[in-house]
Amino acid sequence: MEDFIQVVSRSIGSFVLLVVVTLFTGKHINAHKNYYSFALSITIGSIIANMGFNTNLNFFEMTAGFLALVCMFYLLLFLAAKSRRLRSWISGQPTVVMEGGKILEDNMKKIKFSLDDLNQHLREFGIFDINEVDDAMVEVSGELSIRKKNQFQPVTKRDLNLSSSPGSLPIELIMDGRLIKKNFSDRYNDSWITAELKKRNLTIEDVYYAVVNSNGILFIDSYQDHIQSPSDVE
Repeated sequence: MEDFIQVVSRSIGSFVLLVVVTLFTGKHINAHKNYYSFALSITIGSIIANMGFNTNLNFFEMTAGFLALVCMFYLLLFLAAKSRRLRSWISGQPTVVMEGGKILEDNMKKIKFSLDDLNQHLREFGIFDINEVDDAMVEVSGELSIRKKNQFQPVTKRDLNLSSSPGSLPIELIMDGRLIKKNFSDRYNDSWITAELKKRNLTIEDVYYAVVNSNGILFIDSYQDHIQSPSDVE
């Protein structure tokens, strides 16, 4: 029983520690976009597992080693921001696999990237004809970045000489039947949202989610959707 309590308490403690550290390290470790963030995440997972279940190891000594690893990560981030050479060494560099519509076989061989890999990635972009691609490179994360040939580029508003006004971020006003007052402004305030809800015969408590999108249009989703046969597919 004592061993059971010890394992449970160590697991909870290590999990809380991992969550706190992840909140501080932020997007760098979560993205796995370079070598050292990937290596750090794997090492952290191993340490946390041992902290939780390996009762032969001292918990506080493991915590010290864990925090030392996190400090080293922060140090690398700081030094990498100061030195481009160090940044390229620890983060890696992308590899060009297509240039000017031509496949660079030697570069593909260096990174063990096959034609099947290339075609699979292109299909994920919705490209089934390799002739559409002008340039392609494999990023450090393993993802493929491409640039299509000009004749296959999507048409933009600029191409059609259409005016375009700058958009804005969506503004959430109600969530779970409660007002999000920190998002209120002179335009979108308590009286405005109440008036909009009154037009729809709704109260604040009736609304599951209300947001003003980037075009200034109010979207409202109420708890009662009035759908006769809703889909139950997850």
